[in-house]
Amino acid sequence: MERLQKVIANSGYCSRRKAEEYIQNGKVLVNGKMITELGYKVSKDEVISVNGTVLENHEKEYILLYKPRGIITSNKDEKGRKTVIDLIHTNNRIYPVGRLDYDTSGLLLLTNDGILANLLMHPKMHIPKTYIAKVNGMVPPVVLKKLCNGVVIDHKKTGKAKAKVKKYDKKTNTSIVELTIYEGRNHQVKKMFETFDYKVLKLKREKYSFLTLDGLSSGQYRHLTIKEVKKLYSEVIEK
Repeated sequence: MERLQKVIANSGYCSRRKAEEYIQNGKVLVNGKMITELGYKVSKDEVISVNGTVLENHEKEYILLYKPRGIITSNKDEKGRKTVIDLIHTNNRIYPVGRLDYDTSGLLLLTNDGILANLLMHPKMHIPKTYIAKVNGMVPPVVLKKLCNGVVIDHKKTGKAKAKVKKYDKKTNTSIVELTIYEGRNHQVKKMFETFDYKVLKLKREKYSFLTLDGLSSGQYRHLTIKEVKKLYSEVIEK
């Protein structure tokens, strides 16, 4: 038996805090009966509905996707564009953990484990995310140092980061920069470079925590191993 709000959050429907709001506002039914008690416990066999939607009782699924460019990080798109969900074959209702921009490729996690997803996306967790950015011009050490120490974007300074130039192409006057950040702010990498008048021509996320794209081509995905899921949980619980 588990607390109702935990089961709702675990389903991926919403966060635990939001589940508590739904319960208190009379939006949750268990076997057709309205429940407003936060300490109410349920078993796996009971039918739970939130706002008229019956929660599906499925096993947890954890997917690592190599997201291609030109794909929306969303469950559905109002403009009818292809989403990351369209690339994955599953009967479960899964959700992206965070997001990657339409024109950004790379590592993206998807799951129906609401608790893990919310923990990974919580600002206090500082999950390292490594990007490879192709930018115009040469990036000198002084700029790298400033990127590492934090720059002001959207009126707020970014946290500590790691940055290094992997390659500079004289012919095209472009640099390949590896940047590791520990936040998840909107368009953060692009805005950090824009601070120094560098335009990001191409962006790819190569690493999320200890997870990499090894063995995958663009558009492919794989399921995380039990060991990997436990390691992710251990990282966020320790924090």
